Amino acid sequence: MSGHVLDEAGLGHLLDRPGVRRVLAALSAEGEATRLVGGCVRDALLGRSGDDIDLTTTLLPQAVIVRAADAGLRAIPTGIEHGTITLLAGEATFEVTTLREDVETDGRHAVVRFGRDFARDAQRRDFTINALSLTPDGSLHDTTGGVDDLRAGRVRFIGEARTRIREDALRILRFFRFHARYGVGLPDPEGLSACIAARDALDGLSRERIRAELLKLLLAPGAAAAVAILSETGLLMRLIGGFGDRGRFARALAKGLEASAIDRLAALAIWSDADVARLEIRLRLSKTETAALAAYGRALGALHGRAIIDATEIRRLAAAHDRLGFALARTTTQGEKMPALSPEAEDYLAELAGGRIAAPKFPLGGADLVARGVPPGPEIGRRLALARARWLDLGCPDDAAAREALLEHAAG
Repeated sequence: MSGHVLDEAGLGHLLDRPGVRRVLAALSAEGEATRLVGGCVRDALLGRSGDDIDLTTTLLPQAVIVRAADAGLRAIPTGIEHGTITLLAGEATFEVTTLREDVETDGRHAVVRFGRDFARDAQRRDFTINALSLTPDGSLHDTTGGVDDLRAGRVRFIGEARTRIREDALRILRFFRFHARYGVGLPDPEGLSACIAARDALDGLSRERIRAELLKLLLAPGAAAAVAILSETGLLMRLIGGFGDRGRFARALAKGLEASAIDRLAALAIWSDADVARLEIRLRLSKTETAALAAYGRALGALHGRAIIDATEIRRLAAAHDRLGFALARTTTQGEKMPALSPEAEDYLAELAGGRIAAPKFPLGGADLVARGVPPGPEIGRRLALARARWLDLGCPDDAAAREALLEHAAG
């Protein structure tokens, strides 16, 4: 299987991106050196233009701040204790980090000291394809074999894989994410073996870090193959606390970028709404993300136990469920022993999922009943609940005559 064709002109394009030469000039000083490093260089060689531009420098953090101010750049000490300063040049943002050397690591945190050796700084990075650097004159520096690995589509740890994972266990997930994004064929055997052997170390990672890496992985082009390996090696169970449904996940992937990372997580990890609470806790999901998973889980439950869904039933379901959750559930269960949709129902669902029509909306409110003489209080809620049930039974009609009949029934 062939790898990647590298774009040598991409390095020049990187240097010409807005603000890059201005920042490099600001940090230029006799006896000091600054380079573009990491993902921006890697992506430039692939002809891609990522959002993040990182630089590494021999300048100490305070010197970076002073020189940036002298050049009219805004400097923010976002991670000054680790040597990182954020520079703003117009609309562009740059992360500038002083060269570092690891002194001590415990699998989650590293004790570092500042250095002046670019090669030693490269050695402390995770993968060879992330250790490339570019000088202001356009010279590419590769001390770990990253160019050959990038060309081959090979994600390989720098040095001994097990050692690099002991330094930071998150590199287990990053190995799979980067392989899903840049890898070709099977993962690097040494790296895969080391990740499997160190699986217990995942339990020591913060849930926020796991969440961030996992959601990025699910959006990568090679997510299906990566998830398959995670599942087969038992690593997926460590991450989500349950089995993954690779069939439904593949159907979600078929939607392309229409399926968000949370959509893909739902397809992979939600079998019913009972799974939502577990994932919310394990992955520290936001309220919005949790609500999306719950909507999908409820929609799955609604699809079970039905033989066919006709035009009337699809309107009932649309009124009772989140439209996006229901549409996703229909997509991920295609081909399973789920209810068939009539042609009219299929058309309706497609229009609904595409946002071209709105879901049926219950036409009555408490004020309508009060206006008809029903006293305010608990009775209003009881009558509205009964009216809504009747409205659903009738197929969610939305014409004026149906609304009036419903109101008379509720107020009578």
